[in-house]
Amino acid sequence: QVQLVESGGGLVQVGASLRLSCAASGRTPSNYAMAWFRQAPGKEREFIAAITGSGGFTYLSNSLKGRFSISRDNVKNMIYLQMNSLKPEDTALYLCAATTGTNRASITAVGTMNYWGKGTLVTVSS
Repeated sequence: QVQLVESGGGLVQVGASLRLSCAASGRTPSNYAMAWFRQAPGKEREFIAAITGSGGFTYLSNSLKGRFSISRDNVKNMIYLQMNSLKPEDTALYLCAATTGTNRASITAVGTMNYWGKGTLVTVSS
C-alpha cells in the first residue's frame, strides 16, 4: 500500500505560480512511478505529468509543456508539481497517483494508476 497526500493548492490570480506537493508513505514509494492528474468539474480526469521511480525520466502533457514541471525527492518521499503562468482553465482538483508501471504508456494513463491521493484544489481567478 502507498498513501498519497497532496497539498499546496489554493486561490490564485491569473499569471501566478504554485508548487503542489505530494507526500508519499507506505511501501517504498521510490519503487513507484508517480504522476499528476487534474479534473475540472464536469470533465474527465486529465494527465499532466509523470516521473519514473528514480526520477530519471519525466513526461509532460504536450499542452502544458513550458508551464508545468514535475520533480521528486526520494529522500523525503515527496513529489512536486511546479505550475507557472496559471490560467483560469487550470482550475481543477489536482491529484497525485502512484503506479507500478514502467513504460511511458503505463505511467501516463489514468487506468494504470495503482494508488490515488484525494487531491488539492487549485482555483485561478481572472
